[in-house]
Amino acid sequence: MNEDSRYEAVRSRDARFDGAFFFAVSTTGIYCRPSCPATTPRRRNVAFFPTAAAAQGSGFRACRRCRPDAVPGSAEWNARADVVGRAMRLISEGVVDREGVAGLAARLGYSARQVQRQLNAELGAGPVALARAQRAHTARVLLQTTGLPAAEIAFAAGFASVRQFNDTIKEIYALTPSELRAARPGKGTRFGPVAPPTTPGVLPLRLAFRGPYAARQLFDHLQRRAITGIEEVSGEPGARTYRRTLRLPHGAGIAEVDEAAGDGWLDCRLHLAELRDLTTASQRVRRLFDLDADPYAVAERLRADAVLARLVDRHPGLRSPGAPAPDELAVRAVLGQQVSVAAGRTLGGALVAAYGEPLPEPAGALTHLFPRVDDLAQAALTELGMPESRRATLRTLSTALADGTVVLDAGADRDEAERALLGLRGIGPWTAGYIRMRALGDPDVLLVGDAAVLAGMRRAGAPTAGLRERANAWRPWRSYAMHHFWNAPVTEPASPRPTTTESTRP
Repeated sequence: MNEDSRYEAVRSRDARFDGAFFFAVSTTGIYCRPSCPATTPRRRNVAFFPTAAAAQGSGFRACRRCRPDAVPGSAEWNARADVVGRAMRLISEGVVDREGVAGLAARLGYSARQVQRQLNAELGAGPVALARAQRAHTARVLLQTTGLPAAEIAFAAGFASVRQFNDTIKEIYALTPSELRAARPGKGTRFGPVAPPTTPGVLPLRLAFRGPYAARQLFDHLQRRAITGIEEVSGEPGARTYRRTLRLPHGAGIAEVDEAAGDGWLDCRLHLAELRDLTTASQRVRRLFDLDADPYAVAERLRADAVLARLVDRHPGLRSPGAPAPDELAVRAVLGQQVSVAAGRTLGGALVAAYGEPLPEPAGALTHLFPRVDDLAQAALTELGMPESRRATLRTLSTALADGTVVLDAGADRDEAERALLGLRGIGPWTAGYIRMRALGDPDVLLVGDAAVLAGMRRAGAPTAGLRERANAWRPWRSYAMHHFWNAPVTEPASPRPTTTESTRP
């Protein structure tokens, strides 16, 4: 986009671009999201910024009406595999808060100076400013959804001192923390968090997304694969709640997400042992539910294919679910090799029961955290009843994840990670591609030879020959094409899905 097309998006209050860019008004000193309902400013008074941090760095404060800090993240960071995209994914995970700029640079394999230069050149803000903007957003959520003292909120959000917290809040929102708390939006307000909770220890969040959202298909996907002890799905379709345990940097957590979507958000509740994990926990839930996706861009590209156009229209806003814990997803992918979805789920339950870490207090059906790869690397795994060759593959993968031979964190180099996975005995192209799709959140994975994809293509009337060449037209959204074929409607009796190869587990 150029500045003229961005201004047109602002004039039309186009929510498709919320999070893709921000605009600021020189006469008011305020920056907003494109869909802000306020009166459209004159073009000569408007400046555009790629990130909220860049707008803040130029002296603008956040609009109190449209809450620009609460927009979905840009889908660009998920699609990009360069150092800027990888850095943005790590910063959203809270790496700068926990490890500093030096830790961020080390994970990326660059010097701190190189990372600083590249982020400033492209985004108008360095890693410290980007992390600061995220801390301010976390602090606002805590101020407006909890009754915690401001001092506790300051440290929970990642600030080094109460003074730093006070100064940042006043600079970004032009309000003191007390005034910001008093300005909380009402329960029915589209922008911003819900009203303060009535249940102690529970943080209610509105997880924003853009465009249509095919919640039913995503919840179906999670329900079919829910592992006893760490996940559960309750309720009837259309009103289900997904719950799962989370292993976080400072303690355990539980996330609850409701299927029924609000006006651009999913309702979520977080139970955290440590409030410092709020940013990390919310970002992991966002990745699991693919909330930063751009369904408009996906639909525009896939609709160029006549068959996919029908599927896109059938399931608008279909997402490609990620994973809240990449190591866990990799282990689960290996467990699911050569077996049906139900059998893989059973194996996962046995693994959790034998090697999972019990929660301090069970929460209904949630009793454990998923096992650590360090523990699985040396485990006999005889409780799973699998052949020794598959148990050996599981141990090999766990060892590689534990010692860093394979890196699957939010900022991992996807090509390098896939090569490392393929170098492990017992892991083939389908498993490596599936891990890349879900654990690393890559929106452009093509699972050639996947039996379920081929079956979906046949149901949809698409030719299966020359898939690799045909799929080039779907870039960079081939992962979404895979999900559309997995969800293709059954128009005639289908033959039983084969269960003898790893490619049977979408």
